[in-house]
Amino acid sequence: MVTRVTPSIYIIIIIISLPLNALAVVTFICRIQERKPAEIYMVHLACVDLLFTLLLPLKIHYRLNGSDWVFGEAACRLLSAAYYGNMSCSILLMMCMSVDRLLGVAFPVASLTWRSARKATCVCLLIGLLALIGIVPLLSMKQTIRIENVGISCSDTSADPVVMIYLLVFLTFLFIAFFLLLVVILLSYSIILYVLCAKPDHLVTSSSSSDNRRKAAIMATAVLTEFVVCFAPSNSIMLYHLVTCLVTRTCRTDTYLAYKLAVCLGSSSVFLNPLLYYYSSSQYREQIRSVFWVCKEKTANIT
Repeated sequence: MVTRVTPSIYIIIIIISLPLNALAVVTFICRIQERKPAEIYMVHLACVDLLFTLLLPLKIHYRLNGSDWVFGEAACRLLSAAYYGNMSCSILLMMCMSVDRLLGVAFPVASLTWRSARKATCVCLLIGLLALIGIVPLLSMKQTIRIENVGISCSDTSADPVVMIYLLVFLTFLFIAFFLLLVVILLSYSIILYVLCAKPDHLVTSSSSSDNRRKAAIMATAVLTEFVVCFAPSNSIMLYHLVTCLVTRTCRTDTYLAYKLAVCLGSSSVFLNPLLYYYSSSQYREQIRSVFWVCKEKTANIT
C-alpha cells in the first residue's frame, strides 16, 4: 500500500495539478489586468499549490524506492515542512476568500475601502510569514532515521521527543485554527445564502437570482467538503499518534497506514483548489481561452 498505491496517487495528483495550477498562474499574470482581492488570493493559492506539487516527485521516488530516502537530510526537512506549510496557507487563504465573498455580497459598497488589491496582498504576505514561522522548527530538526533492513526513513513522525513535542504543539494550534476557520467559512457562506435569498425580487430578475443562489449553495458545499475531507483526517490521526506516544511512552504503528493515506488525501487539495476556485468560474474560463487564442495567433504568425 505504502510503496505502490500511495506513489500512484501522488503521480495522478501531479498529472492533474501541475497543468491546472501553472495555467492558472499564467492566466492571472498575463490576462487579468485589474487586480481584485479575490484574484490576489487565488493567484497566491495557485503558487502555493504549484510549489508543493513540484516537490511531490521526491516523495514518489521515496516510496517507490521502498521507503529508502536518498536525497539527504535537508531535502527531507524541506518536504515535511512544505506539507504543513501548504496546509496552513491553503486553510488561511480559503478562509480569506470566503470572507471576501461575504463582504462583496453583504456589504458591496461599504466594503470597497476594505477590499483593495494592496490590502489583499498584505494579507497574503502575512499568511506566508505566519506559515514560515510555524514550519521553521521543522526545518531545523533532524527527521531522517536509519532503519535496519529498510534504509533511511524520512518522516515527520520521528520518535525524537523534541520533534514530537513541537509537532504536538504545532498541530494543536493548527487543529484549533482548522475548526475556527471552518466556523468562519460556514458562517460566511451561510450569510451569503441568506443575503441572496433575502434580496428583493425587484432588484434582480428571478432567473439570475435563482442562479446566484444555486451557485452560492454549490460553492459553499464544495468548499466545506474539501476543507473537511482534505485537512481533518491527517491532523486528527497525527494528533492521536503524538498524544499516544507522549502519554504511553510507546509509539504505536497501527495508525501508520491510515496517516499515509490521509496525507495523500490532503495533498489532493492542490488540484481541487484550482477546479473549485478558478475553472468553475465562467469569467476565468474565458480568460484561459484568451490565453490559448493568443498563443495560437503567435504560432500562426511564426509559421
